[in-house]
Amino acid sequence: MSWSNWSGSVRTSAPVVRPTNEDALAAVIRSAGTVRAVGAGHSFMPLCDTDGVIVSLEDMAGTLTVAPDRRTARIPAGWSIKKLTAALFDAGLALANQGDVNPQSLAGAMATGTHGTGHDLGNLATFARGFRLIGADGTAIWCDAETNPDLFQAQRLSLGLFGVATEIVAEVVPAFHLSERIEKKPWGEIRERYDEMVSQQRHVEFWFFPHADSVILKTLDITDPCDPPPSTTDMEEATFRRLLNIGALIPPLVPTLQRMMMKSEMNGRRRGPAHAIFPSDRTIRFEEMEYEMPRAVGLDTLEEVVGWIRRKRLPVSFPFEFRVVAPDDIWMSPMNAGPVAAISMHQYAKMPWRKTFAEAEAIFRAAGGRPHWAKRHTLTRDAVDALYPMAERYRAVRRAADPTGKFLNPHLAELFS
Repeated sequence: MSWSNWSGSVRTSAPVVRPTNEDALAAVIRSAGTVRAVGAGHSFMPLCDTDGVIVSLEDMAGTLTVAPDRRTARIPAGWSIKKLTAALFDAGLALANQGDVNPQSLAGAMATGTHGTGHDLGNLATFARGFRLIGADGTAIWCDAETNPDLFQAQRLSLGLFGVATEIVAEVVPAFHLSERIEKKPWGEIRERYDEMVSQQRHVEFWFFPHADSVILKTLDITDPCDPPPSTTDMEEATFRRLLNIGALIPPLVPTLQRMMMKSEMNGRRRGPAHAIFPSDRTIRFEEMEYEMPRAVGLDTLEEVVGWIRRKRLPVSFPFEFRVVAPDDIWMSPMNAGPVAAISMHQYAKMPWRKTFAEAEAIFRAAGGRPHWAKRHTLTRDAVDALYPMAERYRAVRRAADPTGKFLNPHLAELFS
């Protein structure tokens, strides 16, 4: 049985094993040549590609355990963010922030630095306070800031290199509710006011079709407790899918189709528990590259890459997504040099993307950007060393934890062996 990632661009014939407990997981790790753990497959890079064994924790038993002070919870690492946040809400708790999709496993999201948006909110790895790992020799080990501290610091954004996490202690907050507002705004207005808006609201992000002059603005703010919103049929997504398929057949029509799309009304409001409002359904397959830019140059860089697409009339069919994320101190985090503006570039999965992404990546890199580890990039080992001062220490911890390279694959070996 073959495995593929969500977009379909990464495939492997490696067997997928689903252990039901730690003993079974340890036996798999001991007997396998190489092992890669997989969650929902939302990584666009070949992080899970292997000629060995793929391990999924979706069948592992586990329970959520809330600490007496209710500031942390011990969480089964293979739980999806959707399952976790629903369980936390039932306990009167929440994650402080989420991304805009929730099928990913908590371990996978932390291991790649997955994030939401918010000028004072870090990526999900910043919530980690401790990990239980099954190591390369099949034994369990615990790490946190006091116990095995170097392993903990590396494991916070691990790329799956140090073992298979089975439990994670993470920071949690009291449950809260959000009010979402979606509206269409002129790009010039957002360009002028974005920083002001970010300082005034908890979450502000927008989507920008490169051949249109308006953006889709999304804001989220704390609101009074309320019921979850009713489920609805997304007619706009159906329309978008039709336009994407036309553009895939006739790429020169993409600019016109985008301008048509942005003539429609795009105003909407929802209120509900945070875990029900943060995520959106993603049923249209795409490929994605994301660069974390120094926040001071984020809007300028977006304007530059959009201008390049317009001049060349490139058929980039999806909008750019623009968010801000707080800085952190995680060794291999793209946010560890200061606050960032995250620019996500997408292309419809039915259309070519490699050449366009490579040319756009040169713009992002020239402006000081660092890529999201799970999204398309072409970093070399030398580039990793130039961008991350702690890279060699990270490699040293990896060698100590996994001297035979059991958790490596060809892509990661090029960067971290």
